[in-house]
Amino acid sequence: MTTNGESAHEPDAGSSSSPYAGIVDRVSHADDLLHAANIAMTRALAEAGRSALRQAARSGERPRGMGSDMEMRSIAAEIAGVRRSHDRRAQSEIDHALTIVDDYPAVFEAWEQQRITREHVDVVVRMGCGLADDIRDDYARQAILICERDIASRVREPLRNLAARMGSESFAERHRTAAAKRGVWVTHGTDGMSELGATLPTVIAAGIHDRLTAMAQSVKDARAAAGEAPADAAAGDAASGEGSAGEGSAAADAAAADAAAPDVRTMDQLRADILGDLLLGGAPVVDPTHGSDAAGPLGAIRAQVQVTLTSETVTGADDAPAELVGAALIDADTARKLAGRAKIWNRLFIDPITRTPVEVDTYRPTAAMSRLLKARDQHCRFPGCRRAAIRCELDHTIDYALGGHTHIYNLAHLCQRHHSMKQFTKWEVRQIGGGVLEWTSPLGRVYREDVPIPSVCFVPDTGAAPPPEASRHEPPPF
Repeated sequence: MTTNGESAHEPDAGSSSSPYAGIVDRVSHADDLLHAANIAMTRALAEAGRSALRQAARSGERPRGMGSDMEMRSIAAEIAGVRRSHDRRAQSEIDHALTIVDDYPAVFEAWEQQRITREHVDVVVRMGCGLADDIRDDYARQAILICERDIASRVREPLRNLAARMGSESFAERHRTAAAKRGVWVTHGTDGMSELGATLPTVIAAGIHDRLTAMAQSVKDARAAAGEAPADAAAGDAASGEGSAGEGSAAADAAAADAAAPDVRTMDQLRADILGDLLLGGAPVVDPTHGSDAAGPLGAIRAQVQVTLTSETVTGADDAPAELVGAALIDADTARKLAGRAKIWNRLFIDPITRTPVEVDTYRPTAAMSRLLKARDQHCRFPGCRRAAIRCELDHTIDYALGGHTHIYNLAHLCQRHHSMKQFTKWEVRQIGGGVLEWTSPLGRVYREDVPIPSVCFVPDTGAAPPPEASRHEPPPF
């Protein structure tokens, strides 16, 4: 700002001595290093994907359509092992790198020259999804011009509009393509809480939120109405003089107080509670397994979770959190409620020192063995995979057809993805004792998968009296 005809002062030479100057220079240098590393990583991941596709094309041993997927899974698992990450994430990163380098070379070059950022690249690729091959290059050139003028968070709408103008598909066609990517996911948080998310058609999402809001408001209105009636009735009794002191009067007063208690839950809390009730206890509007509009077998399906907790927690002797296997910790009250609703409650009697082997001569393990292995494995036994054992398959480490025994130390839980990898790729696994698995990758790298750390452990009691019989053994997951 200028006053009295004076011009604004330019920064003097002394400003270069600011303590922040060196910090900003270091940040800039670190950003250059990070940029170079991201470029190198993207190139390497894209080349990994190309190599997997070339290897699959040369292989004629696998079922049609499965070869490229298995090769991609295999190289993704190699990369995940080196980076100590999840192989599903590694495969997603490979796919994204292939798209950037091969489908958007001009965008990749602009990023390499630091004319745009990685965030720009991701938005360009996301908004260009679905564009025909013959117009993708033109879209990329115009998208680069847009990205060079603004930061990534501000170019999303212009790029979406650009893709809509250039695309040959109508909005209805684009919607059908986008709707094919609908899905549901869960992100586990802390303190026994998680986030449930979904990608749905807009009209469905808006309808769900509106219905939850209407139901939540009805709950509030019903509780408010119920709270008014007992108060009016009590006033009438007092006026007539018929009330009498005693146990019945006290019970009536308590019931009236409970009914009059307002529902203090917020609308957000009510919507969340109602959503859980509907999803866990409801049924689809039209059940294709029944053959009519009436409720069918799908309505009988209930959520299944695997929970591990100590007998002390079950009996209420302590409030230690339980473990929702493959997910996170849950509070003791919730664990006890789940335990009380379990239809099957079998105790596992396992020697904690010798862990006596159990074996059968048939292909399928006994129910008791399956329960024992679920308690031991807790989740898929491929390195880094946390899919709960109840969602996995029991695999003979040495194939049963090749002489492998149905023995607890020749069995382990693998999810479908990693079970298929063991069967159709060059990944190998062996059990080295105590339920420990040793995986060897096609490149010869070895990854040891120890038995998961148990949620509970038992130590000798040297001074106290023996615990009650009901609390001497760990209840199994249910």
